[in-house]
Amino acid sequence: MGAIIGPRVIDAGTSLLSVLISPVPVAAGYPSPAQDYFDGRIDLNEHLIKDITSTYVVRVSGDSMEGAGISDGDELIVNRALTPVDGSVVVAVLDGELTIKRLRITRDGVVLQAENPAYPDIRVPSLSELVVWGVATRCLHVV
Repeated sequence: MGAIIGPRVIDAGTSLLSVLISPVPVAAGYPSPAQDYFDGRIDLNEHLIKDITSTYVVRVSGDSMEGAGISDGDELIVNRALTPVDGSVVVAVLDGELTIKRLRITRDGVVLQAENPAYPDIRVPSLSELVVWGVATRCLHVV
């Protein structure tokens, strides 16, 4: 269903990861001559996180979002300060149950859309309690 396994807090001032960066793009088609050096380090916080105080990492459990490139075991970077809009991938709490779905806002109401045809869309009944916990900004895909 696309459940969440405990959000992990990213502490302010801590670096998620500092890694070496290649000075040239790496070919995904035909191989190109390799470079034997790297061009220094980059801080992944700068590239992946806009607001450290409202950002969390959640691990995905389930395959309901595979069509969006989100697989079982992946980790999502989720920003709680962003305003969700139609089409956002969100961590939502519907009647006390956590789920990850694409938010669809229609004239007929709100729909939490799965990205896997094996799962039905969830039309949110008007009397249900829906809280959008946060908006997914990046997926750290497990390979």
